[in-house]
Amino acid sequence: MAEGENEVRWDGLCSRDSTTRETALENIRQTILRKTEYLRSVKETPHRPSDGLSNTESSDGLNKLLAHLLMLSKRCPFKDVREKSEFILKSIQELGIRIPRPLGQGPSRFIPEKEILQVGSEDAQMHALFADSFAALGRLDNITLVMVFHPQYLESFLKTQHYLLQMDGPLPLHYRHYIGIMAAARHQCSYLVNLHVNDFLHVGGDPKWLNGLENAPQKLQNLGELNKVLAHRPWLITKEHIEGLLKAEEHSWSLAELVHAVVLLTHYHSLASFTFGCGISPEIHCDGGHTFRPPSVSNYCICDITNGNHSVDEMPVNSAENVSVSDSFFEVEALMEKMRQLQECRDEEEASQEEMASRFEIEKRESMFVFSSDDEEVTPARAVSRHFEDTSYGYKDFSRHGMHVPTFRVQDYCWEDHGYSLVNRLYPDVGQLIDEKFHIAYNLTYNTMAMHKDVDTSMLRRAIWNYIHCMFGIRYDDYDYGEINQLLDRSFKIYIKTVVCTPEKVTKRMYDSFWRQFKHSEKVHVNLLLIEARMQAELLYALRAITRYMT
Repeated sequence: MAEGENEVRWDGLCSRDSTTRETALENIRQTILRKTEYLRSVKETPHRPSDGLSNTESSDGLNKLLAHLLMLSKRCPFKDVREKSEFILKSIQELGIRIPRPLGQGPSRFIPEKEILQVGSEDAQMHALFADSFAALGRLDNITLVMVFHPQYLESFLKTQHYLLQMDGPLPLHYRHYIGIMAAARHQCSYLVNLHVNDFLHVGGDPKWLNGLENAPQKLQNLGELNKVLAHRPWLITKEHIEGLLKAEEHSWSLAELVHAVVLLTHYHSLASFTFGCGISPEIHCDGGHTFRPPSVSNYCICDITNGNHSVDEMPVNSAENVSVSDSFFEVEALMEKMRQLQECRDEEEASQEEMASRFEIEKRESMFVFSSDDEEVTPARAVSRHFEDTSYGYKDFSRHGMHVPTFRVQDYCWEDHGYSLVNRLYPDVGQLIDEKFHIAYNLTYNTMAMHKDVDTSMLRRAIWNYIHCMFGIRYDDYDYGEINQLLDRSFKIYIKTVVCTPEKVTKRMYDSFWRQFKHSEKVHVNLLLIEARMQAELLYALRAITRYMT
């Protein structure tokens, strides 16, 4: 009897046809009942002949199936699957088998669950989006449930990710998921690593590769250096990095394969930023997402509190951190007044090119001194660190230690005129999908700011985007970088820099400390700007190096 999730066919549950789903659910129910009966018989007759598996292995296999069912009962967009999964779990419990329950309080540790759209209460348009996501991935993950604050962006994001991972392209499917693991591991993002380990195995990837990068093919090992530099110091990428990958004899990458790999690396570095920036919780069926312990009398136990798996409402509020509403209200008013004044200054006079260049250099230097008081090293867990080399390599400001990195002028190499066409030429249609995603994130607005309506937020959105590119040494000649200091206060800059450069160090305190009067949907929108600006910055450096190699 093969063990674990892989012996059960979950694919049928992704079907739009209810009869197909019903058949699949019945097969799952029968499999779980057989396992349950087997375990009960082993307990009752301990000396009976074994079928080659230890009781522990049999029990672990059943537990994985039950955890997957628990996830379906809470997260499947199809009502029949949710209800039948719950029914199967209850019937197993009645047979005396312990069933799992969810840990934590919903898809995000930073956003109260009651503010996130509940599966089952979505409208028809949202249901179609959820069903598409579920059909493509076999799950409705927590990232999707947090991004759904912004459906237009989510639709573009899911379309792009589906194309990168599942549609025709230069790289085989298992390579794509393995590259996702490598990229997420650079930021110690166990959430994404766990998801793609499962996906890698599902598409037939060799389990030995998961024991460490040194067990993967040399071709993938060779990608480790580019992954490292791209994640932490992309301004150091040169055409020599590209040449080393394209001319590695029998382990060489083709240009098309390399562009596919670069897009995947930048996608997952950025998605790690979103995962940490929005406090995404572990998936229900993954480690840390469920427990087989019964709830304690007060509905949580002390280990839940230490893991952060408690309700915000249940925890005592520290009055010192409880900023008054009036203080945060004045923050919003002050920000809007600054925007008005800056617009007036723009209308009255324009700074000279020399002054603009000087302001960029000042902001670039100042960005080096923005760091968090929580800025301590995070030691990666072995389960994650084995997927990359040189664990001590991390983000370092580009002008530290006397290094001088030439400014990357967007007028000389930009996404719209250079990067887009290169990607589209070597990996058709992907340039178009990424471009659409950039534009939606950058232009997305509901013309609101906290409690105010009919507000033009374009100045604020541009300041956030350009601040991120400034931290990467990328300059727009037509932008006045003096606006950044006017619009982004220190706590917001700390949050931005941490999410973009060292996302594994993001804390709930940082998330709570900026824009205190703004809605969670607005903070999620900030994160969309952060991840797309970061992805574009990484792509610009990598694609410029590829262009230099080609010419």
